[in-house]
Amino acid sequence: MTLWSGRFAEGPSEELLAFTVSLPVDRRLAEDDLTGSRAHVRGLGRAGLLDDAEVKIVLAALDRVGEELAAGTFAFQPGDEDVHTAIERRVTEIAGTVGAKLHAGRSRNDQVATDLRLYAKRELWSLAHLVTALRRVLQDRAEAAGDAYLPGYTHLQRAQPVLLAHHLLAHSWALARDVDRLVSTVHRLDVSPLGAGALAGSSLALDPDAVAEDLGFAGRFENSLDAVSDRDFVAEALFDLALVGVHLSRLGEELALWSTEEFGFVQLADAYATGSSMLPQKKNPDIAELARGKAGRMIGNLAGLLATLKGLPLAYNRDLQEDKEPLFDSVDQVRGALRALAGLMRTATFDTDRMRAAADAESSAAVDLTEWLVVHGTPFRDAHSVVGGLVRDSFERHVPLSELVAAHPALGEAALGLLEPGAAVARRTTPGGAGPAPVAEQLARHRAQLILDEERLGG
Repeated sequence: MTLWSGRFAEGPSEELLAFTVSLPVDRRLAEDDLTGSRAHVRGLGRAGLLDDAEVKIVLAALDRVGEELAAGTFAFQPGDEDVHTAIERRVTEIAGTVGAKLHAGRSRNDQVATDLRLYAKRELWSLAHLVTALRRVLQDRAEAAGDAYLPGYTHLQRAQPVLLAHHLLAHSWALARDVDRLVSTVHRLDVSPLGAGALAGSSLALDPDAVAEDLGFAGRFENSLDAVSDRDFVAEALFDLALVGVHLSRLGEELALWSTEEFGFVQLADAYATGSSMLPQKKNPDIAELARGKAGRMIGNLAGLLATLKGLPLAYNRDLQEDKEPLFDSVDQVRGALRALAGLMRTATFDTDRMRAAADAESSAAVDLTEWLVVHGTPFRDAHSVVGGLVRDSFERHVPLSELVAAHPALGEAALGLLEPGAAVARRTTPGGAGPAPVAEQLARHRAQLILDEERLGG
């Protein structure tokens, strides 16, 4: 029997139930539904709608349902449209007539919204922890990298040498912004919808403020129509997770490139790589590739929900049933990617000799030659043209750039030191830059920020 059967002379068709049922998806909200239901029961007791004995009976029934769910003995029935229906049905079976009082003053509209906010608070906070754990791995690897350096790229072309620590921390600073976004979204969604009812509140003597406090929310809703229809927090969460996915995709892309024989900058641990069913020599960076691939899925989840929300009138519409699956999926995919990439990065071996050899190509010091000319009075655009011509001449004539630099009247022997191995990266001295001095400062600043984030997430 459905929760709304009293209005109808006949039961729902099989086709209707098959199309509208959400139990396979929303059953993971069971614990959150029990939490919200317990708070609602206590609220009914404070309002005098349940006496003390009835409160105890219903709370005991909810506890028993929780035990059955945990043990895997809870028996879902064909008429259970969703997890909320299933739990209320079972509570009524256990508690009898008293259990039928559970839903007084509550609609599935504010009930679902409450459950989903409880879920999102917990899961986004948990994911912020995992993002921070990956940042800790990147910090540790950056500190261990020492003076190792590699080519920095633009357009996938070698540009300037950078310290490996600088490159690793570039990924971590992006993830730090992800933590800020996740925490900020949690703060904004920390509002209890319980008490909004179907859309207009209730005539019963309920106290939504007390229920919000009971549930650990920072406050209660201001507008009942908004409370049951608002899914901004889901859209925000999906955006946050999609951007985490994009950042992980970029890291995955580099790892996939670096682990090729053509780059050879990194060797993946056997435990974090896969082989080929046909080609015995293969060692594949599947974690990196899936981190890259799943970002599209997370972007799709966000786009799909926004398309669902954009045409809905107030207040609740059944379209909102489609909010959970994309959120659950993005949470699951981001969690898996963060854990796998943390393990991969923790165990990978960097070939710093190969990196150094690639970064020490004489052409990588072209901008240093240009800036040397600028310091000695040549206008930058003229200096750029001079050095660009020397690089072109070196490539076309297959002559070492150092020979051309030594023979050039504006450069000469005095500029040859700029082409020495490691000289270019050592010359990067501006704050936030890729040289030893600014990177040492950056490591300290990043370490301090990481400790602060770990502390604020510990609460």
